[in-house]
Amino acid sequence: MLVHLLASPAQQAQTDPIAATLRRLQGAFSLVLLFPDRIEAARDPWGWRPLVLGKIEEDGKTYYVVASETVALHVVGATFLREVEPGEIITINSKGMSSRRFTDRSSQPAHCAFEHVYFASPASQIFGQNVQRVRELLGEALSREAPVDADFVMPMPDSGRSAANGYARASGLPYREGIVPNRYVGRTFIKPTQEARRAAVRLKLNVVEEIVRGQRVVVVDDSVVRGTTTREKMIQIREAGAKEIHLRISCPPIRHPCHFGVDFATRDQLIAAERSVEDIREFLGVDSLHYLSLEGMLGCMQHKSEHYCSACWTGEYRLDPDKPETGPISEAGQLKIFVEK
Repeated sequence: MLVHLLASPAQQAQTDPIAATLRRLQGAFSLVLLFPDRIEAARDPWGWRPLVLGKIEEDGKTYYVVASETVALHVVGATFLREVEPGEIITINSKGMSSRRFTDRSSQPAHCAFEHVYFASPASQIFGQNVQRVRELLGEALSREAPVDADFVMPMPDSGRSAANGYARASGLPYREGIVPNRYVGRTFIKPTQEARRAAVRLKLNVVEEIVRGQRVVVVDDSVVRGTTTREKMIQIREAGAKEIHLRISCPPIRHPCHFGVDFATRDQLIAAERSVEDIREFLGVDSLHYLSLEGMLGCMQHKSEHYCSACWTGEYRLDPDKPETGPISEAGQLKIFVEK
């Protein structure tokens, strides 16, 4: 859609076609556009998704790099310079790097808190904070909110591992790895069908019976989206002989679809949309279930709470930061484009 809009005669007639095109978009985007003579990178005015700028010094020359996360800079040997600012366009060409704005930066950003909970690499700096450290803080907050008498803390690999470390450290319980991941299976919650997700769970994670048998275990995970993966894994842990299963989730219940870059689009796909926490506990087959509160989660972030998007938990979407009263958008699409007829 962006390419077609950019190629339209009306946009090409503008002094800065890219800036004029981006001003017509409303929603989340971090873009890298490749041209024969340059790279253009841009980030939406709300800063929903990360986008970072780095550089490589080689043979007396400076080369600039744009990536979605700082961990990608490390892979190619680049040094992190800064984030691409919300509402900014970065141009990289043979002359070096230059910057311009296509719109003002929003006075109330909408950084995606789910990046810290699940999506981003633990090695990355996202929105000014290290992801690994934030996830440990989430686990610590979860331990304070939902302590339990158990034998040890066990993470749900891989994204629950950081929070489980924090939970174990704050609670004083031992930390043990009772689930071994298969490194050759991708993320299951974005599989296209429920049967595919269910089959992938058994292949993806294997429970170590010798560790969980007869034990009271605290299982820490980052989130529960559809519930398919979690339910199948709780069944496996129970079949392996666990005496008690206490599930702790390092974010609030996801009750609303995301229209800003996450692959769950309708409420009927979300286990928490119409169920209470007790209903979810019964469905998952665990002895206790506790989600981290919204306040507890946002309290681990360095920016003000209102500077994070929490729509998937609260249902309060922010399309226009200057008009927060606009209210929820429909559940039909993820990106609105305003085109003059």
